[in-house]
Amino acid sequence: METKIVVFKNRGIRRVLHNNEWWFSVADIIEALTDSTDPRQYIKKMRQRDSELNSYWGTICTPLRVKTIDGKMRKINCANTEGVFRIIQSIPSPKAEPFKRWLAKVG
Repeated sequence: METKIVVFKNRGIRRVLHNNEWWFSVADIIEALTDSTDPRQYIKKMRQRDSELNSYWGTICTPLRVKTIDGKMRKINCANTEGVFRIIQSIPSPKAEPFKRWLAKVG
């Protein structure tokens, strides 16, 4: 799988083509929308706050091999466009609406 970078407001978001569909790095999206320095912790807390999101997390996210900053291929949680829209619902950010419009163009 080939990793591509798309940019939202000067933030790189990794995406990978999987089954003829673009899948996006969940951690990259969290960083872009929240400016969090620890997206893994943010995701953990977000899932605790939103029990419905948590119960469907395995359906929404799929670990896919994506090139990391150090150039290695690692499995990271990714979501397709539909899954990203669901995740965004749980993020209180003024960047959410512009991100949705951006995602509709690149996804």
